[in-house]
Amino acid sequence: MPKMIFLNLPVADLDRAVAFYEALGAEKNEQFTDHTAACMVLSDVIHVMLLTHDKFRQFTPKAIADAKATSEVLICISADSREAVDETLAKAAAAGGTADPGPKQDYGFMYGRSFEDPDGHIWEVMWMDVEAAKNAAGEMAMA
Repeated sequence: MPKMIFLNLPVADLDRAVAFYEALGAEKNEQFTDHTAACMVLSDVIHVMLLTHDKFRQFTPKAIADAKATSEVLICISADSREAVDETLAKAAAAGGTADPGPKQDYGFMYGRSFEDPDGHIWEVMWMDVEAAKNAAGEMAMA
């Protein structure tokens, strides 16, 4: 069985956060959703737990970072193509996110952009041609 990841994110407005992630294509798992949390399924192995601040505080004694003012983490998810990267960014912007809070990355064999969700969490969306990346790394090692 492959390892799964459950990413826990504090959100100021649970309904707004759910709508945002649904607009990106995530599906809500009702089994793990209530008025304090929502489980958003991105893939078979990636789940985003959206937690109200009160719920999030039950798991840590640390203060909740204001992700709009400070960097807490950069989350990166793969895409199947360059076009899929751009499509995800368009969906994020249309759903109330901010497109490209960081610079675009275009290395030919690798292409990435980022978006910020309504709570300030930054997601990178990255496509990579693995064979071309291997060749580029090999050429750099020989130089």
